[in-house]
Amino acid sequence: MKQFVVAVVGATGVVGTEMIKMLEELKFPVSELIPLASEKSAGKVIEFNKKNVKVKVLNEDSFKGVQVALFSAGSSISETYAPLAVKAGAIVIDNTSFYRMDKDVPLVVPEVNAADVKKHKGIIANPNCSTAQMVLALKPLYDKWGISRVVVSTYQATAGAGKEAMDELALQTASIMNGKGPGVPRKFSKQIAFNVIPQIDTFLENGFTKEEMKMTNETKKIFGDDSLDVVATCVRVPVFIGHSESLNIELKKPFKDIAEIREALRTVPNLVIVDEPEKKGYPTPIETADQNDTYVGRIRRDFSVPSGVALWNVSNNLRKGAAFNAVQIAWELVNQKLI
Repeated sequence: MKQFVVAVVGATGVVGTEMIKMLEELKFPVSELIPLASEKSAGKVIEFNKKNVKVKVLNEDSFKGVQVALFSAGSSISETYAPLAVKAGAIVIDNTSFYRMDKDVPLVVPEVNAADVKKHKGIIANPNCSTAQMVLALKPLYDKWGISRVVVSTYQATAGAGKEAMDELALQTASIMNGKGPGVPRKFSKQIAFNVIPQIDTFLENGFTKEEMKMTNETKKIFGDDSLDVVATCVRVPVFIGHSESLNIELKKPFKDIAEIREALRTVPNLVIVDEPEKKGYPTPIETADQNDTYVGRIRRDFSVPSGVALWNVSNNLRKGAAFNAVQIAWELVNQKLI
């Protein structure tokens, strides 16, 4: 099989580290890995495919000879360097929000809209982590019955805000348990330990946060359906890794029973049903922290609307919400002979 020179921008960050792990785990054909980061990380050694690779400083000349570039170093970095990578001949898979709503950039979850990969003009966007896991559960229901409305409440782990956020949870928890109090919040607007915060990102004029509107707008783009209504409330919870979601889905057509819904959900690759609540059979972030799959449970009829489904959805946000999805996209480029 043909092999490729792959760059990872933000290689020492939480998501970048996971991207490198996924490249190895999913056996992507890498002839050379080029880990890129800021000057403070230059010279660090990472292990990839049982070899030690030194981290290089990201600069304008970093992409010579690179064929695939995975970006996860913040929107401003993607804005500056993704076009340079494309100009040098690379295909960029960007995990930041910068290009997601660009009309010339496909927004891809391979299990949902893999065909959109071929529309790329050098850049392919990874969706928001909470959107990625949600659309996996929506896909088979949308295809069979149509969806008119989704109400989603998220329970999002601190990993979604980066290593500093995870550290803040750990430090606050330890400090409180030692009787010293939580200290002053730095990464979050309020104390995160033993608390939940109904704010992720900044508030907009309509009263929703940017994170909530990302879920609305990105879902419409992924399905190519502006009539699909999604209303979200996004909440940060004191969990290190793994996002959870409560979904209420209003279908356009009636379904017979919940067994029919389960049967449809089983058709989606990398979507696993864990739904035996009487035996504690439902997914939680702890059980899914080292998994690539997305899990659904608590599947039941929503009796408040004519054709409604309620379910619970859990996924490792660093994987399906970021690194795993990015490497899946890279594999689509190979499988569709686009690279």
